[in-house]
Amino acid sequence: MSPPRSSLRKASLAEKLLSKIEKRTARLGVIGLGYVGLPLAVEFAEAGFHVTGVDINVKRVRDLGRGRSYIQDVPTAQVRKLVRSGHLTATTDFTALRRCDAVNICVPTPLSKQRDPDVSYIVAASQQVARNFHRGMLVILESTTYPGTTDELVLPLLAGTGLEVGKDFFLAFSPERVDPGNPRFTTKNIPKVVGGVTPACTAIAVHLYRQRLEHVVPVSSTQVAEMVKLLENTFRSVNIGLVNELAMMCSKFGIDVWEVIEAAATKPFGFMPFFPGPGLGGHCIPIDPFYLSWKARSTGFEARFIELAGSVNGQMPDHVVNLVAEALNMRGRAVRGSRVLVLGVAYKANIDDTRESPSLDIMETLRQRGAKIEYSDPFVPTLGFAGTKLKSVTLTPAQLRRFDCVVVATAHQAFSYGAVLRYSKAIVDTRNAFRGRKSKKIVRL
Repeated sequence: MSPPRSSLRKASLAEKLLSKIEKRTARLGVIGLGYVGLPLAVEFAEAGFHVTGVDINVKRVRDLGRGRSYIQDVPTAQVRKLVRSGHLTATTDFTALRRCDAVNICVPTPLSKQRDPDVSYIVAASQQVARNFHRGMLVILESTTYPGTTDELVLPLLAGTGLEVGKDFFLAFSPERVDPGNPRFTTKNIPKVVGGVTPACTAIAVHLYRQRLEHVVPVSSTQVAEMVKLLENTFRSVNIGLVNELAMMCSKFGIDVWEVIEAAATKPFGFMPFFPGPGLGGHCIPIDPFYLSWKARSTGFEARFIELAGSVNGQMPDHVVNLVAEALNMRGRAVRGSRVLVLGVAYKANIDDTRESPSLDIMETLRQRGAKIEYSDPFVPTLGFAGTKLKSVTLTPAQLRRFDCVVVATAHQAFSYGAVLRYSKAIVDTRNAFRGRKSKKIVRL
C-alpha cells in the first residue's frame, strides 16, 4: 500500500523514488554486513530489489560472493540463491553507492574505554555516503545511538553537499531490533520503528520497509526513533540489574532466587519475570543504556537508575568467581591451581556470538586468580584468550572428571546436563540449568 502523497506532489524527486520502490527498480545499498546488515539485505533481496552490501571486511565480502553465509540466522542456501539470481552482491568499494537509490547504514556503535559513545563508524560510513551522494537518495541510519545523532552528525555531512533534506534527499533513523538465535522473531516480522528528519523522509522510509517487513511503525522524528531503542534495552538492563541484586541478596538469606521468581510469575498482572545471570552480554543491553546516560549528562541530568543498574550488572562476573571459590572451598581446594571448565562463551544460549560475553570476564578473572581455564561451547569451536587460542572441550565423562569445577555460564541446549551433574566434581550454575535437581555439588547463582 502506497503512502499518501498529497504532501509530496511538489517534491518530484520523492515521487520518483516512491515509484522506483513500488516497481522494485530502486537499487538498495547496505553498509555493514554483520548481524543487522546481512539479514536486512537478504530481506530486501527476497522482496525483489537489487541489493549491494558494502563492508570493509574482505572475508565477509568474499564469502557472500561465493554464496556463503557467516551469520547463524541467515541460511547459506538462501544467500546462494540470491547471489546467483543477481539480487544480492557484496563489495568493499564504496563507490558502488553511487548507483544506489537508498542506503541503510548498519555499522557498530561500541563504547570507548571511558564508556562514552564511539560514533566513529557512523561518521566514517556517513562520509562515504556523502562522497558518493546524489539527488533523490534515501539514507537510513540503523545503528543504535544516542538521541540526536542522525540530525547532529549525519545530516550536516549530507547537507554539506549543497542538497536540501526532505526535497533533494531523504534521511531517517530506524533502530535495529535483531535478536540473534530467536526463531520466532526475525527481521521480517519484528515491528520496525521509523522516524524521518521531515514528514517526506518518514513517508519514503516507511514505504521502503513496507515492501518486505510485516509491520512498520512511523514516529514523529529521528530523535523519538533513536530514543525508542534505548528505552527498550535500558528497560531490560534496569530490570535485570534489579533481579541480579535480588539474587545476591537471596544468597545471603539462603533463599533460592529462582524459586522466588517462578512463584512471583504466577501473578497474572503487575509482574513480569526477569532472571539473574552472570552478567550482560551482546552488543545492545550492556552498551545502549550508557549511550542514554551519556547523553543525559550532556544536558546536566543524572540518570541514576541507569548507572546503578549498570554497576550491579557489572559486578556479576566477580560474583560468579566468588561462587567458584566457594564451590572449590567446599572440596578443600583453592582457586589457584584448580582446573575450571566454563560451559558456554557465547553471550546467550544457542548462538555463536561472543560479543561482550560475561563468560570472557569470568574466565579472565579466574585466570588472574591462578586457575587453569578451559571452555566448552558447541557454537564456538575456537577462542582467542589471554594471548593463546583455546579449543572447545568435548564433554565426555573423562573430560568432565579432569576439572575441579564446572561453571554453567551459557545454557546451550546442546549440553548434556545429566552428564555434567554425574561426572563433575563441583558445579556453579548461573543459569538455573539444573532446575529442580538437588545435589551438594551444585552452587547456584
